[in-house]
Amino acid sequence: MKAQSRSIRDKKFPAHIAIILDGNGRWATTKGLPRTAGHEHGSKSVRTAVYGCHDRGIAALTLYAFSAANWSRPKLEIDTLMRLCAEFAENELEELVRRDIQVTVIGDIDELPRRTRKATEALVEATKSCKGMKLALALSYGGRQDMVSAIRQIAIRARAGLVIPEEVTEESIRSYLSTGNLPDPDLVIRTGGERRLSDFLLFECAYAELFFSETLWPDFSEETLDEAIAAFTRRQRRYGKTGAQVAEAG
Repeated sequence: MKAQSRSIRDKKFPAHIAIILDGNGRWATTKGLPRTAGHEHGSKSVRTAVYGCHDRGIAALTLYAFSAANWSRPKLEIDTLMRLCAEFAENELEELVRRDIQVTVIGDIDELPRRTRKATEALVEATKSCKGMKLALALSYGGRQDMVSAIRQIAIRARAGLVIPEEVTEESIRSYLSTGNLPDPDLVIRTGGERRLSDFLLFECAYAELFFSETLWPDFSEETLDEAIAAFTRRQRRYGKTGAQVAEAG
């Protein structure tokens, strides 16, 4: 591990990092390549992010790999992304098990093509007993969609008399979200220069620190990761309190 990483680890680290993978298409366009080439190169950055976070002792990592809105993209691009997701699940299974990384999938997995769905299901099954870092792959995921699903489940239980309105709390809603087994993100990184969440973990990101990088996703490196973590360690997380109250609490 680089000296920079060791120095960062001496400070308060984010327990859960979430990353919005953006900029593949623009990376390819600037090089005169088809957009699919950007996704091909971007798949290498997925490995950099996963193993880089694992090496740095991050407890949980969520990757926004394919949003529910991405189904509106050209078919060739969708097919390429789905193939790359399947290849990651197939090719990295042994290494993820070796590193004791537990993989989960958030989003509507039933929407995925058969190969992608089967590969990710096999990866989840193979790593379900792993006790190390949690890796959540957001596939066909949308934050609003996830909240609607949670509310529907609560409504069904209410109609059956299994829950009353007074029992609906923030924690009970959380338990119905696909992210219910994950801690809220401490740090959200978005590459590609855009400054928005794009329907990513809307409920869970209420108090997340946001880091926007101009780096396009295929160029994401351990240095980019360290820069984001270093920025996180310099911020004061107040959760509605004053800076003086946080400092007094230590």
